[in-house]
Amino acid sequence: MSTALVVIDMLNPYRHEDAGLLQESVAEMVDPLAGLVARAVRDGTPVVYVNDNHGDYSATRDDLVATALRGERPDLVKPIVPPDDCAFLPKVRHSAFFGTPLEYILHQLGVREVVLTGQVTEQCVLYTALDAYIRHLTIKVPRDAVASIDPGLGDAALRMMERNMRADLVTADDCFR
Repeated sequence: MSTALVVIDMLNPYRHEDAGLLQESVAEMVDPLAGLVARAVRDGTPVVYVNDNHGDYSATRDDLVATALRGERPDLVKPIVPPDDCAFLPKVRHSAFFGTPLEYILHQLGVREVVLTGQVTEQCVLYTALDAYIRHLTIKVPRDAVASIDPGLGDAALRMMERNMRADLVTADDCFR
């Protein structure tokens, strides 16, 4: 089965209402995620970054990276800056599928399984998982490579993905085994 790693909304300047709560969670998951991205790139697994454009509809990949690196927590961004050869899709809503060519790209690559990572577990990761499920994709979510604003809601979202969308909850180390 062909697998792709999807990195959701990790280019964040952390200048929003819930940024403080989110930063704590991201600080715990950024290293496992960086390792997962590095392994995927090394092994030839497709990596697709999908990132909120933060209301700047003309923003490019480079613009979003630069804005995030100039933000409140560049230390949470530097380890996961998208490699040059990875697909990068801007998005405007919660799901990585909504209004993006993600479904088309995955189909063209023959992908049947997605590993969903990033932030926010109880929002964008959850909605992306639902959209992946209704597209008949197999879903993996590494618990240590997603970040939540509210830990209780993040855990509930993971349980929902596991129960309702048949997501396989794993660790970053176990994703590509």
